[in-house]
Amino acid sequence: MGVLMSKRQTVEKVQKVSLAVSAFKDGLKEQPSTRQRAEAGGTRRGTLEQEVQEGEEEVSAGPSQTEESSSSKAAWERLRDGRGVEPEEFNRSNRFTPPAFIRPKRELHDDEPPDISLEQREQVLNDEMCEICEVWTAESLFPCRICCRVYHDGCLRRMGYLQDDSATEVTETAHTETGWSCYYCDNLNLLLTEEEMYSLMETLQQCKIIPETCLTLDDFLHYKHLVHKQQFEQPMAEAQEEQASLQFSALDPDKKGQIEWQDFLSHESIRLLQKLRPQNALLRLLTAKERERAREAFLALDQDGDGLISEGECSQARHTWFRKHLKEIPSCSVSISHVGPMSESSPGSSSSGGGGKSQHPAPGQEESRPVDWSGFLRENVAYMLAARPNSPGLHLLPPA
Repeated sequence: MGVLMSKRQTVEKVQKVSLAVSAFKDGLKEQPSTRQRAEAGGTRRGTLEQEVQEGEEEVSAGPSQTEESSSSKAAWERLRDGRGVEPEEFNRSNRFTPPAFIRPKRELHDDEPPDISLEQREQVLNDEMCEICEVWTAESLFPCRICCRVYHDGCLRRMGYLQDDSATEVTETAHTETGWSCYYCDNLNLLLTEEEMYSLMETLQQCKIIPETCLTLDDFLHYKHLVHKQQFEQPMAEAQEEQASLQFSALDPDKKGQIEWQDFLSHESIRLLQKLRPQNALLRLLTAKERERAREAFLALDQDGDGLISEGECSQARHTWFRKHLKEIPSCSVSISHVGPMSESSPGSSSSGGGGKSQHPAPGQEESRPVDWSGFLRENVAYMLAARPNSPGLHLLPPA
């Protein structure tokens, strides 16, 4: 039997295929305008201090003191809609229309414990067609390491999600065990509901944080002090300020002295999820690939097969595998080495307090409490989610 298609459906199908073919051709060509757009975007992104200074100069020079600039309004709109950094001058001629992100909604059963079995493995299969153009071209599709979506690099370029060095990153890592996170999974802010997003935006506005700007250590600590005082009505303790400084260092592994806006937003998004949602609700956010990776890590630690590991081993996994999907690890097969200590050169290894520990911690109180499979998931779920972004920054620093 044949499949009947309306004239409109036929035209839409032809248009999609035409766009896909153009995207593949673009993927093979050098795009000189990409570098120019990147440089233009880089000039717009300064530190928070610079943005504030420029804003003060504009206020002193102009009469409209109460009106926000159009660029600032656009930045808040992008933040609300989950689109991330998208410069207004970005040329979208002959490009695919970006998707309209729909934020998730909380369900009544979200807080109930999900049924995630340790013994029952999940068969994870990637999609067969590109998420953007819905065309199948076999080996030229690049899979996401978090979800089952696959993409053409040309389609990603024409969406504006693949520029400069990121193109090399996708082609070199997508088919390795390191993997690459697609633009859905890379953006932790998209996990927030509308209510949670408005709560975060209100906090950022109250603390004078300007969207799409980099933050220095002073900016970051000032923000953390204000948030702590709003929540607890008392100043932040010295130990908490030290922990915030360590978190800043973890978000700035290249030691540039500032953290990118997307890294800051991912950090604040995962922190808000920790604050507002119970662990059971967070477990429901895990994908099949993440659940399988967690099984491999637990089974590697549970070498006697009794379904229990020590608290020290659970903490060890938190400080390594679930902290970040490390690029220096060549494989993620079931092996104790993949949940072992990080190398000294790994991002955040000196700041975590536990990243440099040996594979077999010294006996003590940390080893006393046994942890089963469900406890292992609950205690590590936030770190599994925080490991999604492609950025080398550590978005959630485990306690020492």
